[in-house]
Amino acid sequence: MINPIAIQLGSIAIHWYAICIVSGLLLAVYLAIKEGERKGITSDDILDFILLAFPIAIVGARAYYVTFEWSYYRKHLDEIVAIWNGGIAIYGGLLTGLLVLLVFSHRRKINPIHFLDITVPGVMVAQSIGRWGNFINQEAYGKAVKSLDYFPAFIRQQMYIDGSYRVPTFFYESIWNLIGFVFIVTTRHRRHFWRQGELTAFYLIWYGCGRFVIEGMRTDSLYFMGLRVSQWLSVLLVIFGIVFVVYRRLRDIVPYYLEK
Repeated sequence: MINPIAIQLGSIAIHWYAICIVSGLLLAVYLAIKEGERKGITSDDILDFILLAFPIAIVGARAYYVTFEWSYYRKHLDEIVAIWNGGIAIYGGLLTGLLVLLVFSHRRKINPIHFLDITVPGVMVAQSIGRWGNFINQEAYGKAVKSLDYFPAFIRQQMYIDGSYRVPTFFYESIWNLIGFVFIVTTRHRRHFWRQGELTAFYLIWYGCGRFVIEGMRTDSLYFMGLRVSQWLSVLLVIFGIVFVVYRRLRDIVPYYLEK
């Protein structure tokens, strides 16, 4: 079993979970700055947004998780701030970050869709890296299985929990996000391949589809009225992404035929 604490400096403990999240964030910022240089968004705008949005998004992600696990946390109020033990809901962070972006882009007079297209690839790779924090914390896993012979030994050992091997759903989501990231970065500069906003829509569709399936495998899902919250949100993201792409394409096609 991997020790969740990477570095111990006296009373200060640095957890692998935090290292994974911060590493993903730094890579996302770097990628956004490089792409921003091509698309007219300054590094100052990106850095200012991250410095504002990241801490707020962490709070939002934790608040989201605690809200749907309130039956536990109301009896353990002292654990609400213990984010180093896990319990950060990605959807909560994404929704909070989006709200911050809308306010930020309005104040800076930046097109929020344009900004999202620049940052979305970084978000995907950051999520891919962040899931390994779940792996080290032994969370976000699936049902018990007889073996995990098709996985490397270090994954098998870490996924041996409570006397059984567990489906490493963290791994599936990490790879799914990585594939989506690779597809975006290898196609986004192709002429006429993407229209504005479609990178963001692709993210919503890609991540939503993957999360819907993977969430169904997990044993630690958040529920509301007997339903898996993340699956319902995933469906909404996919629908919104598809509707946006259809609307975006029709907006270009219809005027063309009307002019003929």
